[in-house]
Amino acid sequence: MHTPDQQQLYGEKKDGIKYFELTAEPVRKELLNGVFIEGWGYNGSIPGPTIIVNPGDQVNIRVNNELPESTSVHWHGLDIPVEMDGSVTLQPSPKIEPGQYYDYRFTVINAPGTHMYHSHYNSMKQQMMGLGGGFIIKEKNDPVEHDYFLLLQEFALKDLEHGSVEKGTYEINPHSHAFNFYTINGRCFPDVSPMETEEGEKVRIRLGSIGHSPDPMHIHGHQFEIENQDGNPLPDAMKMKRNSVTLSPGETFDLIVDPNNPGEWPFHCHTPHHMSNNHAEGHGGMMTSLKYIKG
Repeated sequence: MHTPDQQQLYGEKKDGIKYFELTAEPVRKELLNGVFIEGWGYNGSIPGPTIIVNPGDQVNIRVNNELPESTSVHWHGLDIPVEMDGSVTLQPSPKIEPGQYYDYRFTVINAPGTHMYHSHYNSMKQQMMGLGGGFIIKEKNDPVEHDYFLLLQEFALKDLEHGSVEKGTYEINPHSHAFNFYTINGRCFPDVSPMETEEGEKVRIRLGSIGHSPDPMHIHGHQFEIENQDGNPLPDAMKMKRNSVTLSPGETFDLIVDPNNPGEWPFHCHTPHHMSNNHAEGHGGMMTSLKYIKG
């Protein structure tokens, strides 16, 4: 399992329970070489670390709040007790006050697949400031050689002239729809790490969208099969071959690629503005590559 340009958490097992820890806090994050945002993230990063568990695991995830306001964490797509869900508006899952923590405890009963976590308190502001991450339920004996997770986000940076990319540190306007930076795992092209594979190896690309806009993701030179949607396996009759899939906010897809065409192939959002950095000329934004080396 690999989350390019991001850290991963596997937990520490004690007395049959896997323990994880997240700290929600202000984060200074580099999107591009020399271009930083001041946002909110987990464990010093935007997005937060990818949490990786196995089916049947009992988990305890302690969330510390070092933000200037209350927060919570929602375990997006997981079938868990209502008091652990993190949606503090309608349910008895508490908000976490500044300087406090809450232990989310549950058993992983969902099938293997891709899920996410994100704030569900003052959601508009906190999600658009960066508070989200991936939650992967992975088979213990997974036969896929290369398993990649890509989390899609978008940000509206203040005080940056349209069409320019100048080094500096910029605040986020979480209330604006004028998005000018589009990221994969918190980075913008060309400052992203490729997905690498070799001849004869299968690749799984897990996608999650935690932003505001739909993202039609397209691969060059290959077709893929959709294995899972929203963490749920698809029946064989629905596993058609495609080269594009559109993620609405909150959706996840698991794609299986058979790399049979050597080269370094673009994998990107097909919305033109999402392929730029602050609408500047040249490629940028929500783009990475599948780098296939023939053995």
